[in-house]
Amino acid sequence: MTTRLLTLLLFLLLALGGGLPALANNCPLQIQRAEELIKKAERGKLPPEARALLEEARKLVGEARVSHGGAKGKPDHADAIRKAKTAQALAEEAAALAGR
Repeated sequence: MTTRLLTLLLFLLLALGGGLPALANNCPLQIQRAEELIKKAERGKLPPEARALLEEARKLVGEARVSHGGAKGKPDHADAIRKAKTAQALAEEAAALAGR
């Protein structure tokens, strides 16, 4: 009975309090992915629309780095991830406009 109770408490502790470290570790991965997609989209000749999208994507990656660096809680990490994923989408759109 005691083992079951300890197992249940451990599970609840991990389920309720274990989300932040996983979320925090996801920020750098999303930022890195956005940077990779931007580099991929920059190869070759780009139409003006694609250049504008990549400029916005670079700006968002910088903001994501700042949000992650100064994060004090889940909302800050979520903001960094949102910005990085938006930058990824912009880079993918720029690549599509460039025909890649």
